[in-house]
Amino acid sequence: MSQPEAAVRHTLFEDAQALLVAPLFVAFAVLLFRHAGLLTGGTVGIAFLIHYLSDWPISLLLFAINLPFYFLAVRSMGWSFTIKTFIAVSLLAIYTEILPSLIALQSLDRAFAAIMAGFLAGVGLLMLIRHKASLGGLGILVIHLQNTRGWRAGKLQMGADLMILAAAAFVRDPLSIALSILGALALNLVIAVNHKAGRYIGI
Repeated sequence: MSQPEAAVRHTLFEDAQALLVAPLFVAFAVLLFRHAGLLTGGTVGIAFLIHYLSDWPISLLLFAINLPFYFLAVRSMGWSFTIKTFIAVSLLAIYTEILPSLIALQSLDRAFAAIMAGFLAGVGLLMLIRHKASLGGLGILVIHLQNTRGWRAGKLQMGADLMILAAAAFVRDPLSIALSILGALALNLVIAVNHKAGRYIGI
């Protein structure tokens, strides 16, 4: 019987490329969601809700909403995770701001936008997870509550996402909400299929 392969830590270069590339995937997902008039769950979903209500820039909202959560990140996941997450969130805000000036979408099927944006966001989040980072916000909060209260992070995250999508009823029409749910399902499919304990050995 062969011995399990020893885990190999990511190099600084590998972490750097993940922190540079993953937020770009998510920023492109944000561009598709916004162009199609949709939204998603998590902190990005909160930013979308405020954006649709106030027309404030999503990039600024993404950065500002995450600020209160870094204290919890230090307590629950340590400085390395927090610094990587801060970098990822900051780059997401920057990419979200500049991408509309680089891409002009003339025609976009909304169902395709929901699915493709979900896939892109899922891949971006998966990259960050594998490099011990996140996009902050609610993800940090649910992990903190799991560590301190014993509450299941997965169920908390699902409940929060459902509340965000339910709140979208005040700013979006039923079809947009249905397509947003489709996008959220696509995102979670990527995470569920590709992020399994013991399958990925890089840490």
